[in-house]
Amino acid sequence: MKTFDEATASIPLAWVGPVKTTGPFPYDGPVPLATFESPLWPSVARGAAVTRHAGGIFAAVPDARMTRSVALAAPDAERAAAWAAEVPSLAEELRRATGATSRHAKYLDCRAETAGRLLFLRFAFSTGEASGHNMATKAAAAALQWLLAHWEGAEYVSESGNLCCDKKTSAVNGLLGRGRRAVAEARIPAALVKRFLHVEAADIERLNWRKNYVGSVLAGSLRSANAHFANMLLAFYLATGQDAANIVEGSQGTVLAEAEADGALRFSVTLPNLVVGTVGNGKGLPWVKENLARLGCDGGGDGSASARLAALAAATVLCGELSLLAALAKPGELMGAHLALERGK
Repeated sequence: MKTFDEATASIPLAWVGPVKTTGPFPYDGPVPLATFESPLWPSVARGAAVTRHAGGIFAAVPDARMTRSVALAAPDAERAAAWAAEVPSLAEELRRATGATSRHAKYLDCRAETAGRLLFLRFAFSTGEASGHNMATKAAAAALQWLLAHWEGAEYVSESGNLCCDKKTSAVNGLLGRGRRAVAEARIPAALVKRFLHVEAADIERLNWRKNYVGSVLAGSLRSANAHFANMLLAFYLATGQDAANIVEGSQGTVLAEAEADGALRFSVTLPNLVVGTVGNGKGLPWVKENLARLGCDGGGDGSASARLAALAAATVLCGELSLLAALAKPGELMGAHLALERGK
């Protein structure tokens, strides 16, 4: 049996904040960010400071589901279409087949797509405190085996059909959800916008529209209009033992910035694909366990700890996104900060 040499990769980690959240997951403390991009820490800290002075960030997680798609082939396109139409009526059978694979995986739904005689089935499961990659794969594979036996003439194609869509840019995840869907919002009075961000609310609203939306449309971005969600997510994922590759779908999200009549800024981020968990591979490392406990994201069992983690991730993203947009709205500030913090100039 092949053996592997293992080593420990050290990534600088800092606790930044305090970040204050309100709503179903209240918190008032620092968050851990592991990154080589050291200017990220003071940038997130600035967003945390202004939102904390404004009363905090409302953060919620309205949906949670892990997905895995399977693929099979019918004898012809007509049969594939008929089988796709039959899927909703098989919900109870599929629930029993998938439920036997895990006490935590709970069948939520299945969406069918066809391409000629190929049939793709996208299964969604609740997975408790786990992010649920392996749990969903095991459950979907059991469903596939049941369907291959149920549908005469069905041919196996793959236990992963790419409609999931795991660690790849796609539209389907934003439409149907994958992982935890999180939203975070803060309302910042005009005086605080000026004091901490050194710009006006209208400046951030204008830049968000021109850069994040118009710029993203010209670039061909897919269900994504943000400046750098991936920066905060990668640092947060690494610090809390997540599968870092899931920032591919996780960083697909949108920013809403509105300058109100009194000069206040209403700023929110929506992240439909946060693949995070508080149990499973990577979470048993002592320093990860310590970080999760410090965030109040240990324990649980019903998915509440992982939902809390997703809410804190969204709040952290908001802090970093707000700070960067403020820096970009003021000529020279972004590059000046990088030179000062990274090169000591």
